[in-house]
Amino acid sequence: MSSPDKETNESRPRTYRAWTGLVFLAISTLVVAYLLIDAAVRAGFGQMMLLAPWVLLALWVVYAASAASLLRLDERGVRMQNLLRRISFGWAHVKDVDFHWQLEFSLDDGSKATAMGGPARSRPRRQTARERDVEGVKPPSGVRELADIRSRWKAARKDADAPIRRSWDWPALGALLVIAVWAVVSIVVTR
Repeated sequence: MSSPDKETNESRPRTYRAWTGLVFLAISTLVVAYLLIDAAVRAGFGQMMLLAPWVLLALWVVYAASAASLLRLDERGVRMQNLLRRISFGWAHVKDVDFHWQLEFSLDDGSKATAMGGPARSRPRRQTARERDVEGVKPPSGVRELADIRSRWKAARKDADAPIRRSWDWPALGALLVIAVWAVVSIVVTR
């Protein structure tokens, strides 16, 4: 029988996302804000509006490449986003969870879903001799995360059979469309 703390921990939703991507997005957002404010001050609001789609396009690429990917687990199943592609499924559809290079779910329809935003296979953290003596050899963080995800899968309700759904990140694609139209308008205006 598992402890009550473990049951509550496994029922709590867990989100995996690369923190470096969020930091890179935040820094890029600050740079873009600075560039747009500087352009408005130096050249005027109209010129800034003509320059804006190009720096916003660069910011959109940073978002899509570094911050959009995530993996979210809860008692019902898995929701993941890889770049602009989304997939969600219930735990009942999972046949196996393992690492290839990144976390990979084998599904009952024969497909595999790789989580780009989830934990990845990693090397163990280097420990000093004193740390090994006191704590023992620690497995890599990716292996600990895989064990946690497998325990969530095994402990999941058997009725957690939400269908396998694949879709796109429509808000991000909509933002790209707006930026692209804005860029075309700025080209037409300046020619």
